[in-house]
Amino acid sequence: MWSGPRNISTAMMRSFENRADTTVCDEPLYAHYLRLTGRDHPGAAEIVAECETDWRRVAALLTGPIPGDATVFYQKHMAHHLLPEVGREWLWGLEHAFLIRDPREMLLSLSKVTPDPGLEDTGLPQQIELFDEVRGRTGRTPPVLDARDVLEDPRGQLSALCAELGLPFDEGMLAWPPGPRESDGVWARYWYDAVERSTGFQTWRPREGQLGDALARVCEECHDPYRYLHSQRLRA
Repeated sequence: MWSGPRNISTAMMRSFENRADTTVCDEPLYAHYLRLTGRDHPGAAEIVAECETDWRRVAALLTGPIPGDATVFYQKHMAHHLLPEVGREWLWGLEHAFLIRDPREMLLSLSKVTPDPGLEDTGLPQQIELFDEVRGRTGRTPPVLDARDVLEDPRGQLSALCAELGLPFDEGMLAWPPGPRESDGVWARYWYDAVERSTGFQTWRPREGQLGDALARVCEECHDPYRYLHSQRLRA
Protein backbone atom coordinates (compact mmCIF):
# COMPACT_ATOMS: atom_id res chain seq x y z
CA MET A 1 0.00 0.00 0.00
CA TRP A 2 1.63 3.21 -1.24
CA SER A 3 0.46 6.21 0.72
CA GLY A 4 1.35 9.80 1.33
CA PRO A 5 1.88 10.99 4.91
CA ARG A 6 -1.14 11.66 7.14
CA ASN A 7 -3.40 9.64 4.82
CA ILE A 8 -5.00 7.27 7.43
CA SER A 9 -2.22 4.88 6.44
CA THR A 10 -1.68 3.57 9.97
CA ALA A 11 -5.41 3.00 10.49
CA MET A 12 -5.40 1.03 7.24
CA MET A 13 -2.47 -1.02 8.54
CA ARG A 14 -4.42 -1.68 11.76
CA SER A 15 -7.38 -2.81 9.66
CA PHE A 16 -5.32 -5.38 7.76
CA GLU A 17 -3.41 -6.48 10.85
CA ASN A 18 -6.75 -7.39 12.43
CA ARG A 19 -7.32 -10.02 9.71
CA ALA A 20 -6.61 -13.56 10.87
CA ASP A 21 -4.59 -14.30 7.72
CA THR A 22 -2.37 -11.21 7.61
CA THR A 23 0.93 -9.95 8.96
CA VAL A 24 2.04 -6.35 8.45
CA CYS A 25 5.23 -4.34 7.95
CA ASP A 26 5.45 -0.67 8.90
CA GLU A 27 7.33 1.71 6.54
CA PRO A 28 10.34 -0.53 5.97
CA LEU A 29 12.14 2.00 3.72
CA TYR A 30 11.94 4.85 6.25
CA ALA A 31 15.43 4.44 7.71
CA HIS A 32 17.00 4.29 4.24
CA TYR A 33 15.11 7.44 3.27
CA LEU A 34 16.28 9.33 6.37
CA ARG A 35 19.89 8.20 6.00
CA LEU A 36 20.10 9.41 2.41
CA THR A 37 18.07 12.61 2.70
CA GLY A 38 19.04 13.76 6.19
CA ARG A 39 15.50 15.06 6.65
CA ASP A 40 14.74 16.49 10.09
CA HIS A 41 11.96 14.13 11.11
CA PRO A 42 11.01 13.37 14.73
CA GLY A 43 13.29 10.64 16.08
CA ALA A 44 15.36 10.50 12.88
CA ALA A 45 18.64 9.55 14.57
CA GLU A 46 16.96 6.76 16.51
CA ILE A 47 15.25 5.41 13.40
CA VAL A 48 18.49 5.30 11.42
CA ALA A 49 20.32 3.67 14.32
CA GLU A 50 17.73 0.96 15.01
CA CYS A 51 16.25 0.11 11.60
CA GLU A 52 17.62 -1.37 8.38
CA THR A 53 19.10 1.35 6.15
CA ASP A 54 20.06 -0.82 3.17
CA TRP A 55 17.15 -0.91 0.71
CA ARG A 56 18.45 -4.15 -0.82
CA ARG A 57 18.10 -6.00 2.46
CA VAL A 58 14.66 -4.45 2.93
CA ALA A 59 13.63 -5.59 -0.55
CA ALA A 60 14.83 -9.12 0.17
CA LEU A 61 12.65 -9.22 3.29
CA LEU A 62 9.61 -7.85 1.50
CA THR A 63 9.84 -10.33 -1.37
CA GLY A 64 10.87 -13.36 0.70
CA PRO A 65 8.73 -15.80 2.68
CA ILE A 66 5.78 -14.23 4.51
CA PRO A 67 6.66 -14.00 8.22
CA GLY A 68 4.84 -16.32 10.61
CA ASP A 69 1.85 -18.38 9.55
CA ALA A 70 0.19 -15.60 7.53
CA THR A 71 -0.83 -15.93 3.90
CA VAL A 72 -1.13 -12.15 3.32
CA PHE A 73 1.78 -9.74 3.81
CA TYR A 74 0.50 -6.17 4.08
CA GLN A 75 3.31 -3.67 3.56
CA LYS A 76 2.63 -0.06 4.56
CA HIS A 77 4.85 2.25 2.51
CA MET A 78 5.23 6.00 2.29
CA ALA A 79 5.59 6.69 -1.42
CA HIS A 80 8.19 9.43 -0.88
CA HIS A 81 10.45 6.83 0.75
CA LEU A 82 10.87 5.27 -2.70
CA LEU A 83 13.90 7.38 -3.58
CA PRO A 84 15.43 7.30 -7.08
CA GLU A 85 18.38 5.35 -5.66
CA VAL A 86 16.09 2.47 -4.71
CA GLY A 87 15.95 -0.22 -7.38
CA ARG A 88 12.55 -1.11 -8.81
CA GLU A 89 12.82 -4.68 -10.07
CA TRP A 90 11.88 -6.20 -6.73
CA LEU A 91 8.52 -4.41 -6.87
CA TRP A 92 7.10 -6.34 -9.77
CA GLY A 93 6.43 -9.51 -7.82
CA LEU A 94 4.08 -7.65 -5.46
CA GLU A 95 0.50 -6.43 -5.69
CA HIS A 96 0.21 -2.65 -5.41
CA ALA A 97 -2.54 -0.38 -4.10
CA PHE A 98 -2.58 3.37 -3.44
CA LEU A 99 -3.97 5.54 -0.66
CA ILE A 100 -4.54 9.26 -1.27
CA ARG A 101 -6.03 12.18 0.64
CA ASP A 102 -7.21 15.67 -0.22
CA PRO A 103 -3.98 17.74 -0.29
CA ARG A 104 -5.32 20.57 1.84
CA GLU A 105 -6.28 18.22 4.67
CA MET A 106 -3.03 16.28 4.34
CA LEU A 107 -0.85 19.42 4.42
CA LEU A 108 -2.66 20.89 7.42
CA SER A 109 -1.82 17.71 9.33
CA LEU A 110 1.67 17.13 7.94
CA SER A 111 2.89 20.67 8.60
CA LYS A 112 2.36 20.16 12.34
CA VAL A 113 5.05 17.45 12.38
CA THR A 114 7.29 18.05 9.36
CA PRO A 115 8.67 21.57 8.79
CA ASP A 116 8.18 23.18 5.37
CA PRO A 117 6.90 20.16 3.40
CA GLY A 118 7.19 20.38 -0.39
CA LEU A 119 5.52 18.51 -3.22
CA GLU A 120 7.97 15.59 -3.01
CA ASP A 121 7.15 15.15 0.68
CA THR A 122 3.49 14.48 -0.13
CA GLY A 123 4.36 11.31 -2.04
CA LEU A 124 2.08 12.26 -4.94
CA PRO A 125 4.79 12.38 -7.66
CA GLN A 126 6.12 9.02 -6.53
CA GLN A 127 2.62 7.53 -6.37
CA ILE A 128 1.94 8.58 -9.96
CA GLU A 129 5.27 7.19 -11.16
CA LEU A 130 4.54 3.83 -9.61
CA PHE A 131 0.83 3.83 -10.52
CA ASP A 132 1.61 4.40 -14.20
CA GLU A 133 4.39 1.79 -14.17
CA VAL A 134 2.15 -0.83 -12.57
CA ARG A 135 -0.67 -0.12 -14.99
CA GLY A 136 1.70 -0.27 -17.94
CA ARG A 137 3.20 -3.59 -16.84
CA THR A 138 -0.04 -5.33 -15.86
CA GLY A 139 -2.52 -3.80 -18.31
CA ARG A 140 -4.97 -3.10 -15.49
CA THR A 141 -5.60 -0.18 -13.16
CA PRO A 142 -4.29 -0.85 -9.64
CA PRO A 143 -6.71 -0.01 -6.83
CA VAL A 144 -6.71 3.56 -5.49
CA LEU A 145 -8.45 4.46 -2.24
CA ASP A 146 -9.24 8.01 -1.14
CA ALA A 147 -9.06 8.52 2.63
CA ARG A 148 -12.38 10.38 2.73
CA ASP A 149 -14.17 7.56 0.91
CA VAL A 150 -12.76 5.03 3.38
CA LEU A 151 -13.86 7.07 6.39
CA GLU A 152 -17.33 7.62 4.97
CA ASP A 153 -17.85 3.96 3.98
CA PRO A 154 -15.24 1.64 5.50
CA ARG A 155 -17.12 -1.55 4.75
CA GLY A 156 -17.81 -0.68 1.13
CA GLN A 157 -14.32 0.56 0.37
CA LEU A 158 -12.52 -2.30 2.09
CA SER A 159 -14.81 -4.84 0.44
CA ALA A 160 -14.02 -3.30 -2.94
CA LEU A 161 -10.29 -3.32 -2.20
CA CYS A 162 -10.35 -6.96 -1.10
CA ALA A 163 -12.23 -7.91 -4.25
CA GLU A 164 -9.61 -6.16 -6.39
CA LEU A 165 -6.84 -8.01 -4.55
CA GLY A 166 -8.54 -11.40 -4.72
CA LEU A 167 -9.02 -11.56 -0.94
CA PRO A 168 -12.16 -12.38 1.04
CA PHE A 169 -13.47 -9.45 3.05
CA ASP A 170 -12.96 -9.93 6.80
CA GLU A 171 -15.30 -8.25 9.30
CA GLY A 172 -12.33 -7.85 11.60
CA MET A 173 -11.01 -5.12 9.31
CA LEU A 174 -13.66 -2.69 10.59
CA ALA A 175 -12.61 -2.59 14.27
CA TRP A 176 -9.51 -3.33 16.31
CA PRO A 177 -8.34 -3.12 19.94
CA PRO A 178 -6.78 0.20 21.01
CA GLY A 179 -3.13 0.53 21.95
CA PRO A 180 0.32 0.14 20.39
CA ARG A 181 1.50 -2.89 18.40
CA GLU A 182 4.81 -4.72 18.31
CA SER A 183 4.64 -4.25 14.54
CA ASP A 184 4.66 -0.44 14.86
CA GLY A 185 7.83 1.36 13.83
CA VAL A 186 10.04 2.99 16.47
CA TRP A 187 8.61 6.32 15.26
CA ALA A 188 5.15 5.42 16.61
CA ARG A 189 5.41 7.67 19.66
CA TYR A 190 5.86 10.70 17.41
CA TRP A 191 3.11 9.93 14.90
CA TYR A 192 0.63 7.33 16.20
CA ASP A 193 -1.00 8.95 19.23
CA ALA A 194 -4.45 9.19 17.63
CA VAL A 195 -4.42 5.74 16.05
CA GLU A 196 -3.31 4.15 19.33
CA ARG A 197 -6.52 5.49 20.89
CA SER A 198 -8.66 4.35 17.99
CA THR A 199 -10.81 1.23 17.75
CA GLY A 200 -11.83 1.70 14.13
CA PHE A 201 -12.00 4.23 11.32
CA GLN A 202 -13.12 7.64 12.54
CA THR A 203 -16.05 9.44 10.93
CA TRP A 204 -14.86 11.88 8.26
CA ARG A 205 -15.02 15.55 9.19
CA PRO A 206 -13.53 18.46 7.24
CA ARG A 207 -10.23 19.52 8.76
CA GLU A 208 -10.23 23.01 10.20
CA GLY A 209 -7.41 25.49 9.63
CA GLN A 210 -5.88 27.70 6.98
CA LEU A 211 -2.80 27.11 4.89
CA GLY A 212 -0.13 29.79 4.93
CA ASP A 213 1.19 31.18 1.66
CA ALA A 214 3.98 28.61 1.28
CA LEU A 215 1.73 25.64 2.00
CA ALA A 216 -0.97 27.07 -0.26
CA ARG A 217 1.53 27.03 -3.13
CA VAL A 218 2.41 23.40 -2.37
CA CYS A 219 -1.29 22.58 -2.25
CA GLU A 220 -1.73 24.10 -5.69
CA GLU A 221 1.13 21.95 -7.00
CA CYS A 222 -0.63 18.89 -5.56
CA HIS A 223 -3.92 19.60 -7.31
CA ASP A 224 -3.29 17.98 -10.70
CA PRO A 225 -1.53 14.81 -9.45
CA TYR A 226 -4.16 14.32 -6.77
CA ARG A 227 -7.03 14.75 -9.23
CA TYR A 228 -5.36 12.29 -11.61
CA LEU A 229 -5.25 9.56 -8.98
CA HIS A 230 -8.63 10.55 -7.51
CA SER A 231 -10.25 10.01 -10.91
CA GLN A 232 -8.98 6.40 -10.82
CA ARG A 233 -10.23 5.61 -7.30
CA LEU A 234 -12.35 2.61 -6.36
CA ARG A 235 -16.10 3.13 -6.27
CA ALA A 236 -17.81 0.95 -3.67
